[in-house]
Amino acid sequence: MQCPGQDSRYWDGEAVFESRCPKCSAVIEFFKDDSKRRCRQCGHEALNPRIDFGCASYCPFAEQCLGSLSPEMLAQKQDLLIERVALAIKRQHGEDFQKIGQASRAARYAETLAKAEEANKAAVVLAAYLAEIDGQPDNLSRRDTAKAKMILVELKANEDLTTEVCALIARLGQPPGSEATNNARVLHDAWLLARITQLVKDQTMISQARELANTMATANGRQEAAKLLA
Repeated sequence: MQCPGQDSRYWDGEAVFESRCPKCSAVIEFFKDDSKRRCRQCGHEALNPRIDFGCASYCPFAEQCLGSLSPEMLAQKQDLLIERVALAIKRQHGEDFQKIGQASRAARYAETLAKAEEANKAAVVLAAYLAEIDGQPDNLSRRDTAKAKMILVELKANEDLTTEVCALIARLGQPPGSEATNNARVLHDAWLLARITQLVKDQTMISQARELANTMATANGRQEAAKLLA
């Protein structure tokens, strides 16, 4: 069955409209299901200003339905997945606000470091959220990824992304050596920064926080740790 939103039999008079090219202001005609159109005057590939990402943001068949996803649509699809995983974490941990707080802090640092270190944002942020989903002790130890994988599969995450997230979680307890991927180093530092943030609130734990800071694997991770310890 074709998605009704993409089936022209259900379209109304607003299904075809005109918009101005953002480069040369020429008129470009769009169909409602066009993700982008090339301007006939200047050749610029303009995004559909009215496109409704809607189900395309999470549907696993969006690419077959709409064609190759634009970078903007792919980013929104991944952001929506991250939001859903964050909600799943809160449901899983219930009133264990310590674990919810650790996961949320780690995810925020993962997003910041992923941008600075040019890592895969979706992979490291999802791994940061899911690193303790199985209820392991709050320290660095090898983790089981069964429940993390189950959540990602239920939310219809891309198979390659799911595999990468689980691989990152599984090796989180191991100090990232020279063979570690950029994603692994970013996740390692994000998780430690989340711990340091909590430790520095207690003056008796400063020495432990400094020990963790000394094991940072990225330049930006070291900078963030220095700020926390200043």
